[in-house]
Amino acid sequence: MIVVHHLNYSRSQRVLWLLEELGLPYDIRFYKRNAKTMLAPPELRNVHRLGKSPVITDAEVTLAESGAILEYLVQRYGDGRLKPMPGTPEAIRYLYWMHYAEGSLMPPLLMKLVFDQVPKARMPFFAKPIARAIARKALEGFVMPQINSHLDFMEAELGTSPWFAGAQFTTADIQLSFPLEAARARGGLDGARPRLIDFLSRIHERPAYARALERGGEFGIVG
Repeated sequence: MIVVHHLNYSRSQRVLWLLEELGLPYDIRFYKRNAKTMLAPPELRNVHRLGKSPVITDAEVTLAESGAILEYLVQRYGDGRLKPMPGTPEAIRYLYWMHYAEGSLMPPLLMKLVFDQVPKARMPFFAKPIARAIARKALEGFVMPQINSHLDFMEAELGTSPWFAGAQFTTADIQLSFPLEAARARGGLDGARPRLIDFLSRIHERPAYARALERGGEFGIVG
């Protein structure tokens, strides 16, 4: 039996979603973030040394990293579903988007989260104006231009096909869901990019997405 070590408000939600899309049986072990620090609880270190989520256990396999987990599940249990046929142009796009989600898109979104927290951080009063100015300059001069560039790129790509890898919904769309939810929450994604907003609406309408929310609980983006 596959066990998902599920942390609230985390990437593990998309693991539950894929399992529901594949119709696989699984159990969930729930973990809660610290209400003050929003960090994962130390109990997760008993499953994986880094104490991060998501983590799955599947018989003798213990695997972390959401992208690796999604690839493992779709390769071992997918029977050709939710992944393009090897050797096709769609397979190349699929490979690209699976890596792009965390390798290119998430870093500036994480930087946005960090710099947004600077004005709220505790520090000597005389340091606050300097810290705020540095954070503002970083956001305006680098972080937001990077995020906007990525959003424009993805908006244009969805003009060529309804899903990121092509005409069919794939695991790459599940992988991209978390950074796009983050962009919607704190990265400036709005109605000015209607294809991306439509993408989020369409994934929210999938029955498997709804079932994953029912089993995993309320989902949101930390920060």
